[in-house]
Amino acid sequence: MLQKNCLKRYIIYSKEKGEDIVGNFGGNLQKIKNGKKTYGITPHIPGGFVTPNTLIKIAEVAKKYKGVLKITSGQRILITNLKEEDLASVWNELEMEPAVKTQNSVKNVEICPANFCKRSKYPTIGLGMKISNDFHGMELPCRTKIAVVGCRNACTSAYSKDIGVIVDMDGKLFITVGGSAGFNPRNADILIKNLSENEAYLLVKTVLEYYNENAQMGEKLGHFIDRITIDKFRSDIIKEKKLKEEKNDN
Repeated sequence: MLQKNCLKRYIIYSKEKGEDIVGNFGGNLQKIKNGKKTYGITPHIPGGFVTPNTLIKIAEVAKKYKGVLKITSGQRILITNLKEEDLASVWNELEMEPAVKTQNSVKNVEICPANFCKRSKYPTIGLGMKISNDFHGMELPCRTKIAVVGCRNACTSAYSKDIGVIVDMDGKLFITVGGSAGFNPRNADILIKNLSENEAYLLVKTVLEYYNENAQMGEKLGHFIDRITIDKFRSDIIKEKKLKEEKNDN
């Protein structure tokens, strides 16, 4: 079963990292009241797209264990107010993967409903899902968020994400990097414009790999760009992208 295999991998990873045993089941301590601890879990919902049956299952499991449901800003559903002793059972009954397995990774890929939106300039859901499937959970120097949107309205706050894939007015895609909406907010830099879907995907891959190889541990993408300058970052990324394209051609 998918969830059991995923849970096993999560337990092994957590023990290797020396994390608290509660982390083995994807539970985060939420509150301590009168000595009693409650925990929250967040199942992985790719791009925020969820089937009615999955919604029903989440609701039924939450109700059974007296959980409280919260829609998160990351297009997920947090189940909080859970008891520590119920965490393993909740995960097994959900049969879903944890949204975050390690903090220093691609934590989520947020996707707008472009294919169903009248303002969309390009149907980006497929690209967003491909990026999510290929890179979600990828270990990196620091937590990383990606957004994929079908127009410049950027409904997932793409300009505040570490990497944004945005469609311009002419239907061409462009990439932004280094955004952050956290404790130290940072506006994203526009990296490259006038991209096709395939070029945008390759550029996201190139940025992630370059960041992983060159940034310091714990260094956010935006801080890394500030340290080396956006001009050097852009120049190096273009070189790396060309090398990948030449390799693919061969």
